Amino acid sequence: MLLKNWLLTRRDRLLGSPVFHQSVLRFPLFRWIARRRARELFDITAGFVYSQVLAACVELDLFERLAEGPRTSAQLAAACDLPVDGLERLLRAAAELRLLQRWGADSWRLGDLGAASRGSPGIAAMVRHHHLLYSDLAEPLSLLRDRSQSALSQYWAYASRPGLSEAENAQRYSELMAQSQSFVADDVLAHCSLEGRRELLDVGGGSGVFAAEALRRFAGLRARVFDLPDVAVLADERFAQEGLEERGSALGGDMFLDALPRGADVISLIRILHDHDDDRVMGLLKAARRAMEPDGLLLIAEPLSETAAAPGVGAYFHLYLWAMGSGQPRSLARIREMLEAAGFADVRERGSYQPLLVRVLTARPAATP
Repeated sequence: MLLKNWLLTRRDRLLGSPVFHQSVLRFPLFRWIARRRARELFDITAGFVYSQVLAACVELDLFERLAEGPRTSAQLAAACDLPVDGLERLLRAAAELRLLQRWGADSWRLGDLGAASRGSPGIAAMVRHHHLLYSDLAEPLSLLRDRSQSALSQYWAYASRPGLSEAENAQRYSELMAQSQSFVADDVLAHCSLEGRRELLDVGGGSGVFAAEALRRFAGLRARVFDLPDVAVLADERFAQEGLEERGSALGGDMFLDALPRGADVISLIRILHDHDDDRVMGLLKAARRAMEPDGLLLIAEPLSETAAAPGVGAYFHLYLWAMGSGQPRSLARIREMLEAAGFADVRERGSYQPLLVRVLTARPAATP
């Protein structure tokens, strides 16, 4: 550790030296390193502007307006009710970010990232939702000193919006979660097959998006969603609408206060743990262990910190969850430690198509709870 500390201290002094930077830039063999560091720092500085360019494109429905083909600046300005010169500034910025691309002298079409966003409808919902986080981060030090009145915490069902009923708050919460849950259901089930399993209990399963997808994929499976009563109603509605009511059902309850239903040989926690602090997570994992059959499987899907394939995920979730009012991103090692303390063993990572969004883990009950 002493040697490592000495080396890192030397590194920090070198990288912080203007003379060192100037000498590196003059030396062709190492010039690319200095340029890459400068670009990375620029992207961190400009990141908020990038996100606002995307937010403006989503608010103006530019990706949908261009889905059928190129349109001129004047046509887009008229459709968006913006002056041409103002809109053109946005169009050029979006083209720099590959959201759009110029087509001919005065027309625009989708860029590769703009086209890709249309393939994931939940992206637009999350972008619109993020104006709350941006508002909270306008004064980051104020947020870090006191998050009790953050805009983001007021949005979620954990802090219901005044003037709305519990059912209305559940509807708002579940609509966003359903749109974002569609990102990960395919990924999770592609890496953890439920073939041969009898019954899935999806704890905190919201309006049933993940459970419904599992039922569609595995014909011999039954599924129950366990969530707050007003949310469970929405899951039952989904099962009925999709013709899955004979195999799918929902139960109302509080996963932090009530015993989890027994009988399932798979219990899933899909993007649940990072939303909550350690004491609540440990209580939930212990409840899952008590409810689990001896041959059971615990299925966890989480965005994890320290994800080499998706650097920056932890940084994002540390601030997002602070503003939300609870939770934190955890490393694989930390989740493994918590699972073993709750009575699980054989913790395995199953892989992921999109580690930026989710990593898939499984665990089995240890010999003794």
